[in-house]
Amino acid sequence: MKTLFTSLTLVFLSISLNAQYAIEPPKGYTNDIGNMISMLDNLKQRVERIVTKLDTKQTDFLLDDNANSPGAIIYHLAATEAYYQIYTFEGRGFNEEESAKWEVALSLGDNARKAFKGKPITYYLDIYNEVRAKTKELLKTKDDEWFAKNNDGMTNHWAWFHVMEHQANHMGQLALITKRTPK
Repeated sequence: MKTLFTSLTLVFLSISLNAQYAIEPPKGYTNDIGNMISMLDNLKQRVERIVTKLDTKQTDFLLDDNANSPGAIIYHLAATEAYYQIYTFEGRGFNEEESAKWEVALSLGDNARKAFKGKPITYYLDIYNEVRAKTKELLKTKDDEWFAKNNDGMTNHWAWFHVMEHQANHMGQLALITKRTPK
């Protein structure tokens, strides 16, 4: 029992030291947009923590024939965020050039299993970082009135909430996959 208590205490302390206990808008953003940036960045940091030490074999790991690799999932997160940049800031979907760049990652599946392999995790994280930097740059130019604006059936706020929720779902998937990767 003492060992269990000690283990639980260590887990709690580890969580406490790494936890973010406040959602606060970073400087330069309006309140609601800044709070969303705070949450998006916190989730991104946790996603990165799960995958950052993967070698290339682990980055390409598939649980089964229908699974997606950690690398493909990170690319998918970037593609989803890139889509919502265009949707919320320009009011459109991908054009032909953007589709060529993002569609395989957005859709995943067989094409992604073929296309996304043989690269280190940093390759995928660099793409994710580039997309997030652009998101933050674009959101800095908007205010909470824009955030609340309806954009073809959903508010911009809801669209970015969806990006966050999507990221959180895949964070759980990545945690499961990385626990199963060969060491």
